[in-house]
Amino acid sequence: MVFPSLEASRDFDKQRRRSALGRIVNRLRHEPDDVHKMLPFEEVVAALGRRSQRDAGVQDIPLDAIVGTVDRRSGEFDRAFRPASKHLRSRWERVAAARRAGTPLPPIDVYCVGGLYFVEDGHHRVSVARSLGDLTIRANVREVGTKLGADRGLRARDIPLKHHERIFFERVPLPRALRERVRLTDQWRYAQLAVLIEARGFRESQVAGRLIPRGELAMSWYRHQFEPIVEVLRDAGIGGAGTDADRYLRFMMLRYLLLYTHEWHDDVVERLIAAIRPPRPDDDTLVHRILTEMQRD
Repeated sequence: MVFPSLEASRDFDKQRRRSALGRIVNRLRHEPDDVHKMLPFEEVVAALGRRSQRDAGVQDIPLDAIVGTVDRRSGEFDRAFRPASKHLRSRWERVAAARRAGTPLPPIDVYCVGGLYFVEDGHHRVSVARSLGDLTIRANVREVGTKLGADRGLRARDIPLKHHERIFFERVPLPRALRERVRLTDQWRYAQLAVLIEARGFRESQVAGRLIPRGELAMSWYRHQFEPIVEVLRDAGIGGAGTDADRYLRFMMLRYLLLYTHEWHDDVVERLIAAIRPPRPDDDTLVHRILTEMQRD
């Protein structure tokens, strides 16, 4: 006969080993340090922009969608909720022994943000449930609506990028269906792109003799400039690595840096494509950087 407390002790040791092995594999693969790190709830919500909150009641939620914590120290559990600290043993084993003995456990408390769950109370119960192979867990859920969405691939290193992305779409309010097309990989370039779009909007408002609303300007920019330029860059096979928005922004910045113009027509496009070349040592720092990026696939 195997006692629940003995099985619980073995379970804890097994999960601790798996957590340690995960960190070793992470280093051997040269993956970022935050791959196995739990997400901090408050930082994620601040980056995405809180809009609302409601009580969604008690329900079964998928364990693999629980990716973060409300106030637990990040070094105690990894992202898979394996115990990463030996100091968790006593509490963890009590919960595991209770589960193995068939003792009912209360629902955990979580916040839900766009399909991601953050534990407020019940970290040990989540950890034990995952170690036993459970797929779901009973939870008291509070849903938090945010201005920007997030998926399960979100990592701690993405939080600053999401913050700048949210601010960009507040300045350039494109419909949600189009936002996936405008994604930058450098958080600081969202501000640069917003400035270019707003400057274009200012010129359009002057020509129109009225203040054009941001939503109308955003759609005008997307339809009449972003989409056509992205198509040209694809056909020409230029722009460098990254997203369509990365390539578009490099092209737009070079337009002014090399041709000193805000105009945009076929002649400007042809002149700018012809001006793209490998960087030279005497180039302006920003020109050198953009041309270097455009050489990469």
